[in-house]
Amino acid sequence: MRGMTWSNWAGNQQASPVEVARPRDEADVCDVVRRAPGRVKAVGAGHSFTGAAVTDGTLVSLDLLTGIESTTPGPDGTTDVTVRAGTRLRALCAMLDDRGLALTNMGDIDVQSVAGAISTGTHGTGARFTGLAGQVVGVRVVLADGTERTVTEGPVFECARLGLGAFGILTAVTLRCVPAFLLRAEETPGRLGDTLERFPHDAATIDHPEFYWFPHTDRVLVKRNTRLPADATAAPLSRIRRWFDDDVMANGAFEVLNRASTRVPAVIPRVNRVSAAAWSGRTMTDRSHRVFTSSRRVRFRESEYAIPPEAVPTVIRELDAWIRRTDYRVTFPVEIRCAAADDVWLSTAHGRPSAYMAAHQYHRRPDGDYFAAFEAIARSVGGRPHWGKLHSLGADELRALYPRYDDALAVRAEVDPTGVFDNDYLRRVLPLG
Repeated sequence: MRGMTWSNWAGNQQASPVEVARPRDEADVCDVVRRAPGRVKAVGAGHSFTGAAVTDGTLVSLDLLTGIESTTPGPDGTTDVTVRAGTRLRALCAMLDDRGLALTNMGDIDVQSVAGAISTGTHGTGARFTGLAGQVVGVRVVLADGTERTVTEGPVFECARLGLGAFGILTAVTLRCVPAFLLRAEETPGRLGDTLERFPHDAATIDHPEFYWFPHTDRVLVKRNTRLPADATAAPLSRIRRWFDDDVMANGAFEVLNRASTRVPAVIPRVNRVSAAAWSGRTMTDRSHRVFTSSRRVRFRESEYAIPPEAVPTVIRELDAWIRRTDYRVTFPVEIRCAAADDVWLSTAHGRPSAYMAAHQYHRRPDGDYFAAFEAIARSVGGRPHWGKLHSLGADELRALYPRYDDALAVRAEVDPTGVFDNDYLRRVLPLG
């Protein structure tokens, strides 16, 4: 396909590739890489807010590389599942559920491709659980010379399982999955001060805790998800309640409120109080993937940082002070989660337990000053930026944050010395030479 314009989900990244390739199998991917006259970039669902997939060369869509290839027993009752890289997480979860399996942990969006989600560092929440890349035990990757390699350990593996597409094009991923389980979800409104005081306890005792703070207020929505066996009694939301909560309130009404407040920003503090008050709390027990994820149709942009868990109160209070001082208006809540340390070279949780704080802004509203202020506060406590979210850091700053950063650059120079998979974003965050 030629003459196509590509845009990511948020609409803040566009590209005009000379060609869009839709390979049907690994051989096609190898052929595309070998014959491409210029740069090559793979794209999944386009849910990164950065320019990770932007190219004026050949854009490789992985949409036809889908489905589970194989399952093999893993250690301690786990199962290693090899899935083709373009498979959407929603489809993967359904296929795993049919086999009595589940992903150990998930983020709150399931429309991403497997390759895109692990390559940008997608994570969920839970102090005992890593992000998706930490669940990867093997990959198949097409390198810059058009050859495919299967790796389960070593430098190429470490970089390919979270590497922004800089080291090759993933064609399949092997994930270590667990037996299917249910989640009991308790969602309750609360106050910011009480929630900050309790969050360390929640992180230590609740399987999957998180909370949302509504700027311009002291109100929060607290979520506590507890793992239960697959044969526990399910108590899902009724179809009417789910429709009302997710379609009417979280998407329809929230979109209307955001559009209205974009025209009249002065009403945003009142809108946030209304939005926070609208959440009366709910409890449900359902299949894990149905609880982990939610429908997100209101478009936004996002910046997210992994920070030391003990720094959460400081960062929130300083961000709140900046909003009050500047009278900046923001409708979207700030999301706070946590994750276990891992050993993935470029993971935001590499070598340290982390809390994740995400700042969002409606796509029709300006975000520059807000995200810049948030970034400065998060960086002051040693924060690492999410690779798929908006940030301004380059090689010098990133090198100081990642102990294996120079090792990753050396692997990139080895497997892609001429920059076949290069683009502007990679030249900033993982430069060659």
